[in-house]
Amino acid sequence: MQRAHIIQPQDRVLVTGASGFIGSKVVETLLEYGYSNIRCLVRPASHRARLNGVLKTASSPLQVEVVTGDLTSNEDCMRAAEGVSVVLHLAAGFDKSFAGAFMNSALATRNLMDAFLSCGRPVRFVNVSSFAVYSNLDMRRGALLDESASLESAPQQRYDAYGFGKLEQERLVRDYGASRGLPFVVLRPGTVYGPGKPDLTGRIGIDTFGFFAHIGGSNELPLTYVDNCAEAIVLAGLVPRIDGETFNVVDDERMTSSAFLRAYRGRAPRFTSVRVPYFVARVLSSLWEAYSVRSRGQLPPAFNSRRCSAEWKGNRYTNRKLREVLGWKPRVPLNEAVSRFLAQFPAQAR
Repeated sequence: MQRAHIIQPQDRVLVTGASGFIGSKVVETLLEYGYSNIRCLVRPASHRARLNGVLKTASSPLQVEVVTGDLTSNEDCMRAAEGVSVVLHLAAGFDKSFAGAFMNSALATRNLMDAFLSCGRPVRFVNVSSFAVYSNLDMRRGALLDESASLESAPQQRYDAYGFGKLEQERLVRDYGASRGLPFVVLRPGTVYGPGKPDLTGRIGIDTFGFFAHIGGSNELPLTYVDNCAEAIVLAGLVPRIDGETFNVVDDERMTSSAFLRAYRGRAPRFTSVRVPYFVARVLSSLWEAYSVRSRGQLPPAFNSRRCSAEWKGNRYTNRKLREVLGWKPRVPLNEAVSRFLAQFPAQAR
């Protein structure tokens, strides 16, 4: 039996990053749940084809409002948060610099929380984070990575501005929960895939030096299909008695890196792939990192032991908490999800 929700269908929901790959699917899912009083915050330069398509095909009467704004602007945040009961915060900074990531992930989130608390009707703030915040450096290969796993303590050494921004964003959300009573939930999606996102995840390997280096091997991928991820985000904004909780978002069924790459190569345009064992990648990453230090940054530490471990060491994943506490279950099973993902590539003469 479905649990009662913390807001009514007429209450206003704000979705940031609403025109994005996941955000547009979140809007679609909200509409399916009967929540049509939605404010969609999009960046001025964002492409809105996905969001426009969702709104055009919606069957229920809409009170959807699309607002253009920038979360680094206090004024835009106040305008977006006015009268809002639940915030589903998906907007993220993908800056290469640490300063840019901090500004567009952490400071933008602080501005949004300030606005939500001052001119909203705060019931819940859902912060969508990422698996990038985890560190498995001290975990053995094959160990289970769940919500209790260690967070990355040195994102600068990992050369990961995005992960740094997400770590700071989470820290601020928790601080606001403790000091200002912000009711919040944190979601950490794994690798989100689906139609409209054709590139292979870096957890399978890297496209560099003119070929694709497949490093993942038999590693289990923390996959979540975009529809399933959106379902988790919407439930995090609606389900009662979960304030302060953190949930990893991965699907039920698992797929290895090799199996996903094999399926991908059967449909995507041809490319050269070279298998690189993990221990070789680890040695090469350590050498690259050491030379970067000796050269005082002349060669950026793009490959390093922390990144190598996080992306290719190989762990197992669980969605037990997501299922048991949030009541989530996947909308789309693995075989259908992979088929939908691959269908975005035109059939090729091979």
